[in-house]
Amino acid sequence: MSTVSRLPGTHEPDAPPPGLLRLAWPIFAEQSLHMLTNVVSTLMASRIGDNAVAALGSASQILVMFLVGFNVLAVGASIATTHHLGLDDRAGARRMARGAVATNLWLGALFSVLLGVLAPTLLRWVQLTPPLMAYALPYLHWMGGTLFMESMIFALCAVLRAHGHTREVMYVILAQNAVNAGLSALLIFGLGGLPALGVTGIAIAASTSRLLAVIALWVLVSRRIGLRLRLRHLFNIHLADLRRLLSLGFPAVLENISWFASFTIITALTARMGERMLATQAYTMQIAQIEMLACLSIGIGNEIIVGRLVGAGRFEEARRQCLANMRLGLIVTAGVAIVFALTAPWALRLFTDDPQIVALGRTLILLGLLLEPGRSFNLIIINALRASGDSRFPLVAGLLSQWGIMLLGAWLLGTHLGFGLVGVWAALILDEWLRGLFMLQRWRHGRWLEHAKRVQAEAARQPLRQHSSTFT
Repeated sequence: MSTVSRLPGTHEPDAPPPGLLRLAWPIFAEQSLHMLTNVVSTLMASRIGDNAVAALGSASQILVMFLVGFNVLAVGASIATTHHLGLDDRAGARRMARGAVATNLWLGALFSVLLGVLAPTLLRWVQLTPPLMAYALPYLHWMGGTLFMESMIFALCAVLRAHGHTREVMYVILAQNAVNAGLSALLIFGLGGLPALGVTGIAIAASTSRLLAVIALWVLVSRRIGLRLRLRHLFNIHLADLRRLLSLGFPAVLENISWFASFTIITALTARMGERMLATQAYTMQIAQIEMLACLSIGIGNEIIVGRLVGAGRFEEARRQCLANMRLGLIVTAGVAIVFALTAPWALRLFTDDPQIVALGRTLILLGLLLEPGRSFNLIIINALRASGDSRFPLVAGLLSQWGIMLLGAWLLGTHLGFGLVGVWAALILDEWLRGLFMLQRWRHGRWLEHAKRVQAEAARQPLRQHSSTFT
């Protein structure tokens, strides 16, 4: 393989990229806290009943579809920012961040309006029965109406992480979770003289904690990286920067949207198996998401490191660093999967006492011994490919595998052949391993290198801002 250590004439940054451990452990804590929000909500909803859990699980799948859209500019901003920081161009990094935050605010406002109008239709599409709809609809209205705040959180967190301020983000998410958990307990059960709002109380608590998190993150980006966003910046977005952010972020997010869209259809297929199957899937997916947190944190930290190395033109170092991080991620993921396989019955009984749900859920978690190592290839290598500018290959591979193998396989094995959720999980395993091995092969053979040279050259250019076109 032909490699290039760095491009001639590129500027060597004053400091090396931050280490993986320093980046990854706060990201792990932050992502764990994000996940804890859903786990706490699910635990509290389970005190209302399994129908409430099933309803919130389906509504959350719809919300995730919209939330993934915010990652277009957040991912683009994160990658572009690391490229500029690799060049020691902090003004360019702030410019990219400002455009991403402003555009995400508009996108979030649009999604909030759409969910307010389309919530009943979307819930019917995922096959919710009237008893489940009674729980899901108010929840979706509240959570959808505050999506614009979540869009800001996505962008601001991405910018702070790219600058290496992962601990600060962790502290904000910790405070957000504390507020969410406390308010949820008060509003669900009517403690302290407040009305008992049930599932609606979960949504109100989450919306309030979102608002406080946005305020805290704004203070951080202002003090830590000097980012200012004036009213004129909302209407004065540089088109060249926006195109660059979209070119980096859109393929990545479209691949994620594809996964969630296909999994939403799988959820609809599961709903036809019965409410017990739907509740089992909701509980097990909560645990599976916790399992992948460590590897996800390594993947995000690896993306930041690779992005900075690519921005500095240090391509061979980026290649070696990613492979080393991949080996670490595979070991960590296998260890975590073993721990959850051993503790599966106890973990499931936190959510439900139904013996059939616990038995089937335990089987699915045991299948995670195969699923999670395959997923680690995708979480780490795909992030590295995106950081190098090679995001179209993961998109094409994802579209083919997620719809041709994961979804079709879930229908064939789970519904048509009657293997139920075990068949669905088998299709998930096959999808993750096939895609992951393709990603590893592409990285090892350096087919991303030409993309890395291109994005590094784009970041190195210093455009004349006074002549740049803007969107107003």
